[in-house]
Amino acid sequence: MRSAVPRSHHPGPRSERPLPDRVLTYYRSFDLFSRSANVAASLPYAVGTFGAIVGGERTEVYRSGLADGRVRIAANLRGGPAMSAKQFGSWRERTTIGISLAISFPTGQYDPRRLINSGANRWGLKPEVGFTRRWGKWMLDGYGGVWFFTENSNFYPDLSLRTQAHILNAETHFGYYVKPRLWASLDANFWTGGQSAIDQVSRQDHQRNSRIGATMSVPAGRHQSFKFSYSAGAYVTIGGNYKTVSAAWQYSWIGRPE
Repeated sequence: MRSAVPRSHHPGPRSERPLPDRVLTYYRSFDLFSRSANVAASLPYAVGTFGAIVGGERTEVYRSGLADGRVRIAANLRGGPAMSAKQFGSWRERTTIGISLAISFPTGQYDPRRLINSGANRWGLKPEVGFTRRWGKWMLDGYGGVWFFTENSNFYPDLSLRTQAHILNAETHFGYYVKPRLWASLDANFWTGGQSAIDQVSRQDHQRNSRIGATMSVPAGRHQSFKFSYSAGAYVTIGGNYKTVSAAWQYSWIGRPE
């Protein structure tokens, strides 16, 4: 039932003062050639205040609207076979290796007359490989992948062509699992690349950033749980220098929802 490539902890929009984003996510696990697999679809609503110094003067802009949606499918290659609910209850995880493919699609609000938008007006594709290793209640996992992007031919200010190089990313989590849905972890990630160009003129925006944080999940009844997380920039060259605090409500079941 578990995939070695869960939903990424990679930070969201890099606003100067990010406000909470609302994300509606649907997750389902299934049997894929006798291996455990899952598919997840997310549609976020982004809210943020952005600031910059233009011509020596401070200026800010507020944005609120739908962001780009995402679909991701993942499957285990080693460990974590497809199981019934009864088998899953007695299964003891050790080493798991999996792969995933995420697709970002342009559902976000976009206006070419604005430099700042909640949508990117492009598609993204991210293959990723991951592993987990468990020792009793302790868990270590790590992931590595690369984002590829299509071009945006309707970019600010006058139907310009914006392209962006691929972004390499890696992340790891070291957690302690007390019981199902009650766990805590230390998190870290790193990404590099992403230099963009407008009308074939390269910009000085190559990223080389890292963030660290912590996550905790607390059960609330048989099917519900709350997840809290905190992250901050550890090493920042372009963007990403902010702190985030997030909270999420989760409802899960095996078989039909009750």
